[in-house]
Amino acid sequence: MYIASSADLRQLAARLKCDREVWAPQADAATGQVFFDLLEEAGDWSMGAPLPAMPPKEVFLPQMDRVLSYRYDRERQEATLTPRFDERPKALVGMRSCDLAGLQCLDRFLIGQDFVDEFYLAHRRNTLIVVETCVLPFRDCFCVCTDSGPAAREGYDLSITNIAGDGDPLYLVEIGSDEGQALAQSAGWPTARPADIDRKSEVVARSIRSFPEVATRNKAWVSRTMNRVTTGFIKPGTWEYVGKQCFECGGCSFVCPTCSCFNIEDVACGPDGCDRLRTRDSCSLEGYTRMAGDHNPRKPVEDRRNKRFFCKLSYAQSKKYLRPSCVGCGRCVWVCPGDIGMPNVVKYIHRETQ
Repeated sequence: MYIASSADLRQLAARLKCDREVWAPQADAATGQVFFDLLEEAGDWSMGAPLPAMPPKEVFLPQMDRVLSYRYDRERQEATLTPRFDERPKALVGMRSCDLAGLQCLDRFLIGQDFVDEFYLAHRRNTLIVVETCVLPFRDCFCVCTDSGPAAREGYDLSITNIAGDGDPLYLVEIGSDEGQALAQSAGWPTARPADIDRKSEVVARSIRSFPEVATRNKAWVSRTMNRVTTGFIKPGTWEYVGKQCFECGGCSFVCPTCSCFNIEDVACGPDGCDRLRTRDSCSLEGYTRMAGDHNPRKPVEDRRNKRFFCKLSYAQSKKYLRPSCVGCGRCVWVCPGDIGMPNVVKYIHRETQ
């Protein structure tokens, strides 16, 4: 373990920019809104900023991704197919532990099973991750209920934790890979003392203790809800109540770090050529579940809401991802106009037992 200042870490980001795309949380000066975006200057990295509005999955599973181009030669009656793999080296710095847990879910779903998504793998390959510990929760967070925070335990190259308290930021840097070790050694950072390591434990413990006061939407009934969702012991009226509040906008799916639904379409680009596009989709939308012949097995909106929360909370999905598919980031709370983000749905399910 090492000790680094914020200036040291920005120098690291500047070094990474020499041969990688570097993505980091950046706060808009006018609105204060935080976005996870390409880093133009190392000084733009907003350390300690609130959780970005969109998860970093945008880097690996873009809203629109050209995965294939093909051209048809009419004279020879031959088609030429050209796969489009984005293999640019990337570095994601300042990720939160919940977003890292979401990325691990995507990895297990898209490249960790019998079928490997080669296009996602091309995005994901040769990626360096610097994760930042949440020294305080945010208002809508409930990562402690989904075992995804406030500090990451695996899956990173470097992990940074501000252990300075109220003074100038001073970061404990933990190593998670050989590449992370090489970066830390080349930077020449001083080695952490045992007291610095103990301070990290105190910071994490204080962050967890502050959830009831700061994270006002924190819901500790998630594990019991998982049991009821898995066994089907939820009254149809609860799903109907949730469905009536849903606007079917799909916003919860687009901001969720673990949602992976997508659509494929071919778009003409000239008289003889086409691009095959992958665009993110949502199981919330009626068009996503509609099948050939206009049959829709999940036409009622409450059936689609049921499916979404089964995907997030059932034990069957947890076995696939090796963890709950909800990582407790709270973004669904921010974006939902019908007020049926995960904490409220947990509350509705809890209410029916009272």
